[in-house]
Order: sequence, then structure tokens, then C-alpha cells
Amino acid sequence: PFQVVGIFTDIENESDEDNLYVPVSTAQRVFNGGRNIQQMMITLEEANLSHSQALASNIRGDLVQKFDVHPDDERAIRIRNVQEDFQNIQNILTGITYFVGLIGIMTIIAGIVGVSNIMVVVVKERTKEIGIRKALGATPGSIVSLIIQESIFITAIAGYIGLVLAVLLIEAVGESMEASFFRHPEVNFEVAILTTVILVIAGALAGLVPARRAAKVQPIEALREE
Repeated sequence: PFQVVGIFTDIENESDEDNLYVPVSTAQRVFNGGRNIQQMMITLEEANLSHSQALASNIRGDLVQKFDVHPDDERAIRIRNVQEDFQNIQNILTGITYFVGLIGIMTIIAGIVGVSNIMVVVVKERTKEIGIRKALGATPGSIVSLIIQESIFITAIAGYIGLVLAVLLIEAVGESMEASFFRHPEVNFEVAILTTVILVIAGALAGLVPARRAAKVQPIEALREE
């Protein structure tokens, strides 16, 4: 039994709060540890993979010479570079990010195609209206601008509603997550702004083809359209 003299909190890594710490001298006496050192842990101020690998190599070389063991004997002196593990995890997370981004891009492309098809139908149904506008003096540029604005409006409104629903879903699901590395998920404000910009660009692209088709409508032929 030990007497608890204090507790601590770790906001960044709450799992560390499960650890118990005792003075090393006390642990040596209670657990018959003696003065033999079986493990050393080193923390670097510079979190750089190449720097940590170079330091690990130097430490291993010094220990090999000091204890006269074979340089290739991994069991005698074993070094675990946590920075390498961290880099591997970062690579996996980066790959996941790119994969999710690819899915997002494909989803946007599918949305562009869908909105574009809708606008083609809209242009077809409003051929007579477009003809009247051109007969009254509307320029092809104004027709293109009209169709693109409508396309941007549809895409932006629908996309923004989807973004809001996604944020609400993340907030609702995030409260029930227990894993420390997935705790309190949130949508970055910069990501939300970037998404809005992408939606506007996607809407403009979606309406470009229908707008050009509408601009080519001849007033006389459009007025005959039934």
C-alpha cells in the first residue's frame, strides 16, 4: 500500500491519468529493483525523425562498445524509436485524409453532374422565356450569368444545408465517443469556409454547359418553341 499525495490531469492524453508514480528509490527498495538499469527513455526537444534516428544510432554504438556485444545483436541492446512509430501513424492518417478527400471530390463531381443535368432541363423548359429575353435585348452574357447564378444558388444552398447537417451529426455523435484519439471531433472553421468556396465554384461549373447552350438559343426559334 502507498499513500496518495497528489493527483494530476492531462488534457492532451487522458489515458496517462491511469498511471501511478512512485519515487524511484522507494520502488528500488519495495520491489527489490537494486541499481540495475534495464531501460532508459530519452525525450528530445527537437521532434525530428532523422535527428532521433541519428541519436539512436550513436547511443547504440556507445553501448555496443561499452558492454562488448555484437553490433548485430538486437536482443542484447534493443532500441525502440517512438518517433518512427509516430511517423508511421502520421503516414496512415495522411493516407486516410487523402482517401476521404478523394471521396469528397468524387461526391462533388457527382453533384456537379446532377446539377448540370437539372439546369439542362431547366434551360429546355425555359427556352421560350430565354427567347423573349433575347428578343427584348438581353445579351448572351446576361443569359449565361442568369443560368450560372441559378446554378450557384442551387448548389450553395443544398451544399450549405448538407454542411450544417454534417456539423450537427458530428456534434451529436462526438458526445458518445469514448476513444481518446477520436474524442470531441469538430469541423474546422477554415475547412467550412473552403467548402463553401468549393460549392460556389462547383455551382459555376455545373451551370456553365447549360448556360452556353442557353446563350446560343435563337429568339425566333425559341418563340416557336412549345
